[in-house]
Amino acid sequence: MVLQEALSLPDFITRPRPPMLSVIVPTYNEAVNLASLINRLSQVLSGISWEVIFADDNSPDGTHQRAKDIARVDPRVRCLRRVGRRGLAGACIDGILSSSAPYVAVMDGDLQHDEEVLLRMLHTLEEGDADIVVGTRYRDGGSALGLAGHRSAISRFATLLTTSLLSVPVSDPMSGFFMVRRDRFEEVAPELSHDGFKILLDLLASARNLRVAEEPYLFRARERGESKFDLRASLEFLGLLAAKATGDFIEPRFVPYAFVGTLGLVVHFLVLKTALQAAGLSFEAAQSVATLVAMIANFFTNNVLTYKDLRIRGWRILKGMAIFCAIGATGFVANIGVAHWLYGGNHIWWMAGAAGALIGAVWNYAMSSRLVWRLR
Repeated sequence: MVLQEALSLPDFITRPRPPMLSVIVPTYNEAVNLASLINRLSQVLSGISWEVIFADDNSPDGTHQRAKDIARVDPRVRCLRRVGRRGLAGACIDGILSSSAPYVAVMDGDLQHDEEVLLRMLHTLEEGDADIVVGTRYRDGGSALGLAGHRSAISRFATLLTTSLLSVPVSDPMSGFFMVRRDRFEEVAPELSHDGFKILLDLLASARNLRVAEEPYLFRARERGESKFDLRASLEFLGLLAAKATGDFIEPRFVPYAFVGTLGLVVHFLVLKTALQAAGLSFEAAQSVATLVAMIANFFTNNVLTYKDLRIRGWRILKGMAIFCAIGATGFVANIGVAHWLYGGNHIWWMAGAAGALIGAVWNYAMSSRLVWRLR
C-alpha cells in the first residue's frame, strides 16, 4: 500500500507508457549520427513503446550535449554521460543497468547496424524460446560487406580464434549487435568486465544456461565518423579472450601490460647496444641506462595504452613515474632471486629464466595497478 502511494502520480500528470524495449547505444564522438539514428529507430519501432539510451564516454565532440538537446523535445531519448570512465563494454553495462525495460538491445551509433532487425529480435524474445538474440554477419542472409578489407580479415580471424578457444554457441561472437532479456543480463552483470571492446563475448562466456538465437543482418558501411577499432581495442579483445579461456584467472588488462613489457624489452636492447657501441660505456653503466630508459618508456606507454581510462596527467606524472620505477626495480630483484633459486635446484636455464620473468611481470602489474594507477 505504501509502495502504491509512493508511485502514484497527481491527476494532472499523464502516466507515460513504460518502455518495452531500451536500445543502448555506446558512443564516443558520434554527434553527427544521433539524429539519423533516432529517426531510423522511430520508423521501425513505431508500433511499440521504446527508448534509446546513449551511454557516452564524455565525447569531446559534444555527443552527450547533442543527445540531451534532443531529449528535451523527445522523451524517448536519454543520455548517460560517463566522466572519468572509458570503454565500450563498461558503457554497455552501465546503459543496460540503467534501464527498466524487460528487453534491451545494444547497437553501435555509427549507423552500420541494421535497425530493421530489432523487431525480429524482439519477437523472438517475446515468444520465450531464447534469452538473447545475436545479430550475425556470418549466416545465410547476413553480410559483412561494410567492413574494410583489413578489418574483414581481422574480424574473421578473431571469430575463428574465439570459437576455437571458447565454447560460444554463435557464428558471430564478435558482433556488437544483440538483444537480451534484461533480467537474464542482470543475473550475470556482476561477473562481466567493464574493460574491453566486446561485451557480447564476455556475456556469452560468463552466462550459464543462456538460450541463444541468431538473426542475420547486413553490416553497412560507415557513413560518417571514424572507426574506434585500434591497437588498444585489439589488446583488450585478446585480454578478454585470455581471461575467459583461463576461467578469469588472468585479468584482461594484464595482456596489454605484457605487450608493453615486450616493447620495453626491445627498447632495453636497443639502448644497451647503442650505449655499448656508440657511447663506449661499460656494460654496467650501459645496462643501468638501458634499464632506466626502458622503465620510463614502459610507464608512458602504459599510461596511454593499458591504463588509458585511468591516465595520469599533469605533475602527478612525475610521482607516478617514480613509483613505477621503484616497483620495477623491486620486480627485477624478485626476478633474479626466483630465477637463481630455480636454476640452483634443476639447472634448467630456460625454465628458471621464464619463471623469474613471470614473477617479475606479475609483481609489476599487480603493484602498478594498485599504487600507480590505483585500479580497484
